[in-house]
Amino acid sequence: MTISYKWLSEYLPVQVEPERLSRILTSIGLEVESMHKFEEAKGGLRGLVIGEVLHTEKHPNADKLTLTKVSVGEGEPLQIVCGAPNVAAGQKVVVAPVGATIYPTQGDPLTMRIAKIRGTESYGMICAEDEIGLGDSHAGIVVLPDHVVPGTPAADYFQPYDDIIYEIGLTPNRMDAMSHWGVARDVCAYLSHHDKKELRAKLPNGNGFKSEKTGTEIEIVIENEQACPRYSGVSISNIKIAESPKWLKDKLKAIGLRPINNIVDITNYIQHETGQPLHAFDTDKIRGNKVIVKNLPDNTPFITLDEKERKLSSEDLMICDAEGGMCIAGVFGGLNSGVTDHTTNIFLESACFDGVSIRKTSFRHGLRTDAATRFEKGTDISATVPVLKRAAQLITEIAGGEISSAITDIYPDPREKNQVSIKYHFLKKLSGKKLSS
Repeated sequence: MTISYKWLSEYLPVQVEPERLSRILTSIGLEVESMHKFEEAKGGLRGLVIGEVLHTEKHPNADKLTLTKVSVGEGEPLQIVCGAPNVAAGQKVVVAPVGATIYPTQGDPLTMRIAKIRGTESYGMICAEDEIGLGDSHAGIVVLPDHVVPGTPAADYFQPYDDIIYEIGLTPNRMDAMSHWGVARDVCAYLSHHDKKELRAKLPNGNGFKSEKTGTEIEIVIENEQACPRYSGVSISNIKIAESPKWLKDKLKAIGLRPINNIVDITNYIQHETGQPLHAFDTDKIRGNKVIVKNLPDNTPFITLDEKERKLSSEDLMICDAEGGMCIAGVFGGLNSGVTDHTTNIFLESACFDGVSIRKTSFRHGLRTDAATRFEKGTDISATVPVLKRAAQLITEIAGGEISSAITDIYPDPREKNQVSIKYHFLKKLSGKKLSS
């Protein structure tokens, strides 16, 4: 399980230093197998500055090179030989002066030295985004807005994200710790005991959830109640698919996830925040306005998101519409029902699936997804609705639109809350302490 220090800290009511947090996690059974620094831009852009190109002229000995004079806010302008086709006077650019080290997206770090290029000295480099680890483009140098002040450290302008990342080893019974929220609860339990003050983890909730209009309800039918004891869903209309905000992309990248779009990113974010997997369907692709949780016959063909056709087993639980399969329940989405750049209305699923069923399907098809690894260990059946509310609110905040239905919650056989009985003398024997009743 990958845990972000900054992300986890948002749920802790007190600040805990990274090293102490590592010791706490290991002491409560969440063994820290590694701890390392994450940098969005390796090296943190240290030593790089914003410059202004004052003058350009053709290099006397090379047709494809440009001789530039660049102000970096102090001292004499730097003479820099540049090979980019888009360099021009008046531009605000990123400069790696002599002595600075750049960390390319691909390749080894490079420390700037005075170089002689085709007989002309060059005192640094005007950088493209791939040369400083900010992206993959090498089409030309990075050109910044006119208002940026020369001499500004590049790290202050770009503010690349950094974090501390923990890799924790979890035993199979610790599904409760497969989320930042779950780990935060354990840390608070430790701090409450050892620091002698009552501390509780903070989690943004869905208490402000409100359906703004109705009319797009999707009927939900569970035909296999053993494999799906609870299924909750809500409709959200008039969203806009777009790139996620920086804070969301930063958190996902820090734990090794690739941002895709705002809706997919939010479902991934909520899963790693709460431990509850979610799935978003394009409402306009749900035939018959009906979601049916059932099994399909052996060898039914189904095309998954990776564009592969798979032959289903009759034991595979499926999320279907009125005409056929849409998703392998709890494991992997279907190609023809998922969110695309053209999606404007979604149906958001939050369900609880039987762990044994999910594990068998996951291994049968070789689909070891984050959702499957959580469901197979057993998710909290009481979390489906609260998490759904939290996710729906976040989607309307980031992707716009409105919650256009009430929550439909199909829970045929509600479970009573678990009670744990323990005898006093056993507790005393186990702990070695005499505790008051």
